Amino acid sequence: MKNIRNTKGRTLSIVIPLYNEEENIKMLFEELSLNSRNLISQNYISDYEIIFVNDGSRDKTQEKLLDMQKMAKGKVKIIEFRKNFGQTAALKAGFAESKGDLIITLDGDLQNDPADMKRIIEKLDEGFDVVSGWRWQRHDSAKKLLVSRMINNLRKNLIGDKLHDYGCSLKIYKRECLKDLQLFGELHRYITAYLYIKGYKVGEIKVNHRPRQAGVSKYKNLGRGINGILDLFFLKFWASFSDRPLHFFGRLGIYQWLLAVAIAIEQIIKFIIIGRLTFGPFMALALLLVITGLLFIIFGFLSEMITRIYFRGETTYSIKSVN
Repeated sequence: MKNIRNTKGRTLSIVIPLYNEEENIKMLFEELSLNSRNLISQNYISDYEIIFVNDGSRDKTQEKLLDMQKMAKGKVKIIEFRKNFGQTAALKAGFAESKGDLIITLDGDLQNDPADMKRIIEKLDEGFDVVSGWRWQRHDSAKKLLVSRMINNLRKNLIGDKLHDYGCSLKIYKRECLKDLQLFGELHRYITAYLYIKGYKVGEIKVNHRPRQAGVSKYKNLGRGINGILDLFFLKFWASFSDRPLHFFGRLGIYQWLLAVAIAIEQIIKFIIIGRLTFGPFMALALLLVITGLLFIIFGFLSEMITRIYFRGETTYSIKSVN
């Protein structure tokens, strides 16, 4: 499939991570193919490819995919992992193999509706770099909804984006977004937040969310919620201090020194008033703050040197255009 860099001739890659979804693959492929052909007939795209990433499935997912590929007339590419590496790794592999000017992602459980691909492309054409789906009428358990709502609110306060639904897998990206995308850990949840921090224009559109018809949800409420919170804090730290860690650790060290000075001043005033200076718990705390503050600053310098080595030859900025 050729990469054609204009609106009328643009191509589409659809990336779908799969894990034990043998019961949903056939219907998913049929819906994707039908809607992709409709996009071609309506001049939204000129060509498409579907990339399935089998994330170490233990059922007959791979067998079903191979059978389906024979009938797909070159439209389907299958990536099979040796074991389950997780959704972030699956998306990263799918992005690396994609060739389209536009990249759409969605889940393989049929809860995302492929019919929404047309609307999400239309939203992208309003001038956005990435558009995320908003499952405004979700068909999920109460626990899942509660965890999602909590993390959404936390993300809005930390990152400052205005999205309602960080966890919707139905998203569309312009290809240029991928060059600035660094995926690791479980950061697939916050791809839009990461791109927002990088300066890309992020949009959102209401999409259909369907009940799961077959298979079993792989969602683990407590563990996923905790991981989501930790990943969010890491994303905020990485976005703010990845290229200047000394500013973070140095501040912590300086703040501790200032607190130690305040304690020392309080003890000096007490000495002036009562005429006696004792080495009590507050003086021990002040000494501890001085030592730990020094360690934070030293750690900041070491981190800064490591960062300079890491970013040597790399860019920490994102260019939209050069005229």
